[in-house]
Amino acid sequence: MKEEYYPVNLNLSGKLTVVIGGGKVAERKVYGLLNTGARICVVSPEITEGLKKLADGQKILWRKKSFSAEDIQDAALIFAATNNKEANMEVRRAASDFQLVSMADDPEHSDFIVPSVLKRGKLLITVSTSGASPSLAKAIRDDLAEAYDEKFENYLAFLDDCRQLILKNVTDPIKKQQLLAAIIDPAFLNSNTREEEFTKLYAEILGTD
Repeated sequence: MKEEYYPVNLNLSGKLTVVIGGGKVAERKVYGLLNTGARICVVSPEITEGLKKLADGQKILWRKKSFSAEDIQDAALIFAATNNKEANMEVRRAASDFQLVSMADDPEHSDFIVPSVLKRGKLLITVSTSGASPSLAKAIRDDLAEAYDEKFENYLAFLDDCRQLILKNVTDPIKKQQLLAAIIDPAFLNSNTREEEFTKLYAEILGTD
């Protein structure tokens, strides 16, 4: 029986992430990393115009050279994203056992694969077929995008604010759970006055109205 993937969201803030390759695949990997706070290094003799703009803007570090083992010595995460399978395998062989490596179009030799992602503010939905069909994963993501549209971005910000207020100020566990359960009612999602409605609900449950 083949081992299953373990789903996880990584905090890459401040961690070195190295992308080997400078083509469109490498560019997609880099764009997916930009908002994570990772220190992004691209290793390739040539890179796309999009990557050049990021390097010029100091969003990424570009090492204009062919790959060598020292390029990934301190990397927490490694993407072998060239269009040459043997070059990608060279990266795989150079990595230490504790380093996580993703191989372009080669899930069998990868420690992790990147799922298809739908992001709405704090809402992050990922879809994976475990490498069987990335195209299907993208199709499912697109279907989810219709169900979870842009209004969820503001809704999640509202939920986060409410949750922080509840956890900070409500000590009664029953009332706390009542409030946390109440705010995920669809009525709050579709309301234009959700803040006022929450204030009223908060007062009613706590008996302070």
